[in-house]
Amino acid sequence: MTWFAKNLPNVVHLGWFGQNGWLTSIGQTLYMTFWAAIFGGILGLIFGVGLVLTDKRGIAENRFWFNFFDKVVSLFRAVPFIILLAFIAPVTQSIVGTQIGPTAALVPLSLGVFPFYARQVQAAIAGVDRGKIEAAQSVGATTTDLIFDVYLREASSELIRVTTVTLISLIGLTAMAGAIGGGGLGNTAIAYGYNQFSNDVTFVATFLVLILVVVVQLCGDLLAKATSHSSR
Repeated sequence: MTWFAKNLPNVVHLGWFGQNGWLTSIGQTLYMTFWAAIFGGILGLIFGVGLVLTDKRGIAENRFWFNFFDKVVSLFRAVPFIILLAFIAPVTQSIVGTQIGPTAALVPLSLGVFPFYARQVQAAIAGVDRGKIEAAQSVGATTTDLIFDVYLREASSELIRVTTVTLISLIGLTAMAGAIGGGGLGNTAIAYGYNQFSNDVTFVATFLVLILVVVVQLCGDLLAKATSHSSR
C-alpha cells in the first residue's frame, strides 16, 4: 500500500468504494456490458437470422424483408457511435428518464452493437452446410426447427466466436459512453485521469479494461473449443 500511495497517489485517492471508487467503475462497466449484450444481442440475432432466412437462397426468401433487415443494419452500422449517442439522446430520455448514467447508456450501446453482431451472425449461420438444411426439410422440419436445430446448433461454435468479438467491441463502446457521462471505467479514465492530468488513473483504468478484454477472449476461446469438440 505504501508503494501504491507513493507511485499511484491519484489511484489510491479515488479509493475502492463510493461514487467514484474503482469497484463502482468496474461494476458500472460490467453492468453496461452485460445488459447491452443481452438487448443488443437479441436484436442482432433476430436481424442476423432474418437476413439469412429471407436471402435469395434462404428457406423463407422474401425480397421486402431482406431489404428491410439489410437497410436497417447498414444504416445503424454507418453511424459513428459518438454521433449515435447524441442523436438518440431524446429517445434515451423518453425511455429511461435521463441521458446520463450507466442505465441511460444502455439504449445507445444496444443500438450501437446490434448491427455489428447482426452481420457477424449472418456470416456465421450462412456457412451452415446446405445439405443438412435440405435433409431436415425432407423429414418435415418446420422453419422454427430449422432455425434452432440446424442453423443455430450447427453454427454454435462460430456463433460463440463472433459473440466474443462483439463483447470485446462492446467493452470499447462502454468506455466511449463513459467518457460522456455514462459512468464506468471510461468515465474514470477521462474525468479523473485525462481531464485532471492524473496519468496514473488513466493508466490503471486502461489496464483494467484490457483485463476485461483478455478475460472475455479467454472464456470465449474455451467455450468455442468445447462446443466444437462436442459437436464432432
